[in-house]
Amino acid sequence: MDGSVRINPFLQGNYGPVRSEDDFELTVTGEIPAELTGVLYRTGPNPQFEPRDAEHHWFFGDGMVHAFAVENGKVHYRNRYVRTPKWIHENRAGRSLYGSFGNPMTSDRSTFGRDSGVANTNIVSHGGRLLALEEVHPPFEMEHGTLESKGYRKREYRGRMTAHPKIDPVTGEMVFFSYMDGTLPLAPVMGYGVVDASGRLVRRERFRIPYFSMVHDFMVTRRHALFPILPLTGSGKRLMAGEPLFAWEPDKAGHIGVIDRSKGARSLRWFNIDACYVFHVMNAWDEGDTIVCDVMKYPRAPLFAGTDGSPAAGGSAVLTRWRLDLAGDSDAVQEEVLDDLPGEFPRVDDRFAMSRNRHGWFAGVTNGRRGSISMDTLSHIDLDTGKRTDWVAPIGDAVSEPVFVHRSPDAPEGDGWIVAVIYRADTDRSDFAVFDAQDMAAGPIGAAQMPRRVPFGFHGNWVSA
Repeated sequence: MDGSVRINPFLQGNYGPVRSEDDFELTVTGEIPAELTGVLYRTGPNPQFEPRDAEHHWFFGDGMVHAFAVENGKVHYRNRYVRTPKWIHENRAGRSLYGSFGNPMTSDRSTFGRDSGVANTNIVSHGGRLLALEEVHPPFEMEHGTLESKGYRKREYRGRMTAHPKIDPVTGEMVFFSYMDGTLPLAPVMGYGVVDASGRLVRRERFRIPYFSMVHDFMVTRRHALFPILPLTGSGKRLMAGEPLFAWEPDKAGHIGVIDRSKGARSLRWFNIDACYVFHVMNAWDEGDTIVCDVMKYPRAPLFAGTDGSPAAGGSAVLTRWRLDLAGDSDAVQEEVLDDLPGEFPRVDDRFAMSRNRHGWFAGVTNGRRGSISMDTLSHIDLDTGKRTDWVAPIGDAVSEPVFVHRSPDAPEGDGWIVAVIYRADTDRSDFAVFDAQDMAAGPIGAAQMPRRVPFGFHGNWVSA
C-alpha cells in the first residue's frame, strides 16, 4: 500500500453526476431545421448520492432521463430522475444504500429483499408508453413530455426486459428478450417476447442457454431473432466469495441462438463463434437462407475483469459482419471486418431496420485513447461502397450515440439528420447538435447550448411530434 487514494473514474469529469432536475430554454447557434420537430430522449447513470462501493461501477448509477424538445428551430431541455423503488428508498434515507448491481455484500441491511433496479440504459417509445429500460428489471414507464415517473409495467410485459428491444418498422411489433429470466438468480434461462403495435403482449416464452451470460443486445430480422451468448458470465459463487459478479471467462467460447419469429422458441438452433464480445448491433437481415448481422465486436468484454484477475480491458470494438448459413452443414459463424475505426453505439435509419440497409452511423475514437469508452468522432458509413466520413470533435470534447431522424416518412434511406449530445471540455458543458446525416464531415448545422453539462450516458431515441 502506498497510501494513495484511488479516484473512481466513473465519478469524475463528465462521468460525474449532475443531481439537479432542470428546465432550460437553450440558446441556438447556426440553424435548427424548421422541419425537425420532436423530442430526443436520452438516459444514463447518475447516482443521486455518493456510492457505497469504492469500486462503484458506472452501469449501476440511478437512471436520469434527458429530453431535448425541438420545435420551430428552438430547443427546450428537461431532465428528471427515474424514481424507481431503489431511488425512493435511498431518497428517503438521504444516502446510498445499495452496493453496485445490488451486491448484498456491500449493501445496507435495509435493502435485503428490495428491488435494486436503476432503469438507466435506454428509453424507448412504443404502444403509447415511454419506457426506461435496463438489464434485469421490468420496463419503467415515464410520462412523455413531463418525464413524470409512472412506475414499473410488470403485468403488461410479464416480467423483465433488457435495454434493447427491436421495433419492426413494417408490423410495429416490439421484439424483446431478457437474460435473467429463470426462477433462480443467474440461471441459464433466457426470455423472449413480442408486443404488438398497440402495446399488447402477444408472446412470452423461455428457453435454456449454454451458460449464464450478460447479453446486452440481440439481433432481429424480418424472419428471425438471434441471441449472442458470449463469455461475459455471471456467477453467484464468485459474488459470495467477494469476487466480481460479472467477469470475462473466454474458455466458454461463444454461441449464437437463432429462433424463427413465426415459430418461437421451439425452433431454436445454435451456431458457434470464438470468444469475443458485442455490446451493440447496427442491424441484421435475411438474405435467402443466410442471416447477416453487422455488430460492434470486441476481442474481449471491456469494463469487466477476467475470472483470473486480469484487468478490466477489452481493446476496441470495430464494425464487423457475421453471416450464419441456415442451409449449410456448418454451425460456424463467418466473419468479415467492415471498418477499422474503433467505435460504439451503431445506428441505422430505423425505417430500414431488419432489412438490408445501406447507411449506418456510429460514435468512434480518432484522437482519444483506443480502448476508451469516451468517443470523439461521429461517423457515417456507406455499406455499399465501404466509404466512411467522419466529424471529429475538438480535442477533449466527446460525443454521444448518433440518432438518425428522417426528413419525412417517405424520404429515401438516410435522408435526414443526425442528432447527438456533445460534451464541451473547455467550458464543462454540453450541446445538443444537429448534423446533415449525409454530410457528417461538415459538422453541426445547428446546435443548442446547455448552461451545464449532460453526464455521459448510454442510449437515446427520437420521438417525432
